[in-house]
Amino acid sequence: MSAGRDHRRRPLGLTSLTVAASGLLAALIGVAFAVLLWAINDANNSTSARRASRTALVKAGSMEQLLVDLETGQRGYVITKHDDFLEPWRAAREALPVEARQFTDSTTSREQRRAAERIAQGVRSFLDDYSVPLVEKVREGDPTAGSLKEATEGKQRVDSLRAQFDKYMADERVQLAERTDAAGANSHQAVTAAAVGLAASMALFAVFTVLQHRAVVRPVRGAATAAQELAGGDLSVRVAPSRIAEIGALGTSFNSMAASLQDSRRRIMESTEAVHRRTARDLHDGAQQRLVSLMIGLRLARELLPETETTAIDLLDQSIDNAQTAINELRELASGIYPLVLTVKGLVAAVKDLASRCPVPTVVECEDERRIPSTVESNAYFVVAEAVTNAVKHARASRIDVRVEFGEVLRIKVADDGIGGVGKATAGSGMTGLADRVAAFDGKLTIDSPPGRGTTLLIQIPIRD
Repeated sequence: MSAGRDHRRRPLGLTSLTVAASGLLAALIGVAFAVLLWAINDANNSTSARRASRTALVKAGSMEQLLVDLETGQRGYVITKHDDFLEPWRAAREALPVEARQFTDSTTSREQRRAAERIAQGVRSFLDDYSVPLVEKVREGDPTAGSLKEATEGKQRVDSLRAQFDKYMADERVQLAERTDAAGANSHQAVTAAAVGLAASMALFAVFTVLQHRAVVRPVRGAATAAQELAGGDLSVRVAPSRIAEIGALGTSFNSMAASLQDSRRRIMESTEAVHRRTARDLHDGAQQRLVSLMIGLRLARELLPETETTAIDLLDQSIDNAQTAINELRELASGIYPLVLTVKGLVAAVKDLASRCPVPTVVECEDERRIPSTVESNAYFVVAEAVTNAVKHARASRIDVRVEFGEVLRIKVADDGIGGVGKATAGSGMTGLADRVAAFDGKLTIDSPPGRGTTLLIQIPIRD
């Protein structure tokens, strides 16, 4: 008994069950859909056949109408001798070749095609052997044109052709009805077979789902929930162990990955902060100082030139202005990478300096100010900077309030009186960057942004000395 239980728990047993059940399910669904496809194809063929039959009936009606136009036109001309009655006759005579070809091409069977060819030949014979000679006789004034013999011959010809038309259309309607009945029966049988196949597939699927739920679905659902929390920035989440080897290995790998991310994320942020600080210092102490020296030299050279050298003086003045512009731009660049005031005076001073340069009135309040680890200071500063930038760009705010509280946890609140309506679904890359920075130090970021009532960001970062 124990050996059998162990066998069922082996990964191979789960894999075999999954493969077998999936294969049987796929086969049943495949058969059901094959039957449905056959029914659909048969229905399409039936629809095409019915459409062809309707086209054949329409073309037969058009051909018969040409015969009627020929007969009535010639008869009116014979009786009245007026050319006006020949207009429909001429139009029918001109259209006959095209209509006859379309009529024979629209047939739906060999028998119907032979019948259509006979009818078309009969109409052409009526026109060429009877109607045209009769019209010529009338034009020449032949008294026999209006005789009873001629009228009787024309009527017999027309009646014979119309009888052929009636038989042709009756046969076509019979074929149409037979095709419709056969398609309906085939469709009913196909739908019944497909329904049985689908019902069996659903029953097998239900059994398979019940068997797999406890062993696979529930652990996978737990892993998915943990992955969601991990994606949301909670690196402390872990997956519970599982008796299923594959899922157990997945959980172990997930837990190792989360722990590794939790350790490496802080190292990356600390390394990035050090690079930013070093880059800003190098810009300030290197390139910026050289530009200052260059500008001083240019000014000294400007003072040594006599006033008569206007061209050289103008060129030096322009160079001095360009050097000053480069110094200002370099200072702004260094401040954006890592502000000097943050290194010298700390977080609160840097935030106040940021507020002084903000185009929207910004008030900074502080409680229990003190220096904290530089990596936490730098990341907190850039979080505030990004939050203020978002408020300026998107919130349409007229005032921004920043409050910084020091304790075991650094608490920063950035509130504006803008339009609000910011949430996880609408937050852009800037808000994602804020969340990443806060999560890098196991912090939490919460957003309160009711529409029309402004946005408040609360950042909490543990302080570890």
